Amino acid sequence: MTAIDLGRPVSGDVVELILEDHRRFETLLRDLRDSSSDRDAVRHTFATLHVAHAEAEEKYVYPKLRLKDAITEHEADHGEEEHAEGHEALLAVLELKGTDTQAFDDAVEELAKAVNHHLTEEELTILNPAREEVGQRVWADLGEQFATERNRQIQDGCGSLTNVRRIVAAGRKGGARRCRRGTRTSSR
Repeated sequence: MTAIDLGRPVSGDVVELILEDHRRFETLLRDLRDSSSDRDAVRHTFATLHVAHAEAEEKYVYPKLRLKDAITEHEADHGEEEHAEGHEALLAVLELKGTDTQAFDDAVEELAKAVNHHLTEEELTILNPAREEVGQRVWADLGEQFATERNRQIQDGCGSLTNVRRIVAAGRKGGARRCRRGTRTSSR
């Protein structure tokens, strides 16, 4: 399987870090559509990034923006709901055996719809308003927290099929969707 670099930032403006991940999602989605790419490697990389990114946002970014009144509780909840929808679509892609079938192409299209909708909405309704409401020091502190959590999630193998199944099941039950610290599961 081809290794795909997700970057391991340790600090920076949280908005820029989030936007860098959004561009990575777009690139990975293009690669998932490309039948000449190592689609299996791409889907596992996408899963890792999707879970790590969502968990870091939900643990640090959304709560801090809520606390600073930069976003409403509804906006934070809606962002988490869209992460859950993305996890559901991601699970459908991960559970398929082959990557050269119409079923795979269809599942990728559903994933792309869910993720692209979320990226656009988050950039317009959360990141843009928050830029005006929160100071640079908060952005830098949040950047470090986001990057640290994102990297920890990646290190813990949070994009494994087992973990994505657990996240989706917990989300369906309304429970916590967190990747358990120290739980390292294989994507195979």
